[in-house]
Order: sequence, then structure tokens, then C-alpha cells
Amino acid sequence: QVQLVESGGGLVQAGGSLRLSCAASGRTFSNYAMGWFRQAPGKEREFVAAISGGAGTRWYADSMKGRFTISRDNAENTVYLQMNSLKPEDTAVYYCAAYPSIYKSGTPAYWGQGTQVTVSS
Repeated sequence: QVQLVESGGGLVQAGGSLRLSCAASGRTFSNYAMGWFRQAPGKEREFVAAISGGAGTRWYADSMKGRFTISRDNAENTVYLQMNSLKPEDTAVYYCAAYPSIYKSGTPAYWGQGTQVTVSS
């Protein structure tokens, strides 16, 4: 079992930045690829970014490339999402997730509770 706790969400103006953090506990953190997803009101949950267990490979949704950066610190059991040039359409609940393998494959096995990000225009 892996427990995930997100933090760092909040209210920011358009064009601003936020950094989300996700602290993991329960298993060997580097054995899991980690990802970020988001869900806006009235919309389905969508993939944002993912990073392999050793941090050597990253994946991004096309709309986030160049603005969002995923990283991880395996010594601290934490994954981050740096979000720059935020837009009102980035407003959503952001979820941290752990994949059941060292590379992104299939759907995540574990989820955090989510953190709200609101971007004002």
C-alpha cells in the first residue's frame, strides 16, 4: 500500500506559478512511476504528467508541455509539479498518483486526495 498526500495548491493569478508536492509513504518510492492528473468541474479526470521511478523518463500531456515540469526526489519520497504561465483553464483539482511499476504503464494503482488549484483571470 502507498499513501499519497498532495500540497501546494491555492489561488493564483493568470500568468503566475505554483509548485505542487506529493509526499509518499508505505513502500519503496523509487519502485513506482509517479504521475499527476487533474479534474476540472464537469470534466473527466485527465493526465498531466508522469515520471519514471529513476526520474530518467518524463511524459507530458501535449497541452502542458513547456509550461509544467514534473520532478521527484527519491531521497525525500516526494514528487513535484512545477506549473508556470498558468491559465484560468488550468483550474482543477490536481491528483498525485503512483503507477504499479517503475515506468508509466496502464492506470495508477494509488491516488492522493487531491489539491485545488484555482487560476483567476
